[in-house]
Amino acid sequence: MSAQSQVHHVDIELSVVLGRCSMPMQQLLRMGRGAVIPLDTKESDELWILAAGHPIARGEITIQGDRLCITVTEPADVHEFNAAA
Repeated sequence: MSAQSQVHHVDIELSVVLGRCSMPMQQLLRMGRGAVIPLDTKESDELWILAAGHPIARGEITIQGDRLCITVTEPADVHEFNAAA
């Protein structure tokens, strides 16, 4: 098996960051079911797509049937991601 074909069989964890929030631990521990966590993002903002915890792309939420999906819109700017943290 060639090295290139082996790469196609590697699983990697993808994560999507919708937004961020900073709050005291005490407030987080008091939250219960139905609590709302305000994020630092607007409905029109693009989200971050991470591979193994590293930003790789930006995207937007789309709906396909009854599934929530992410459409990739552009490559990620690592410096922009880190600046937002």
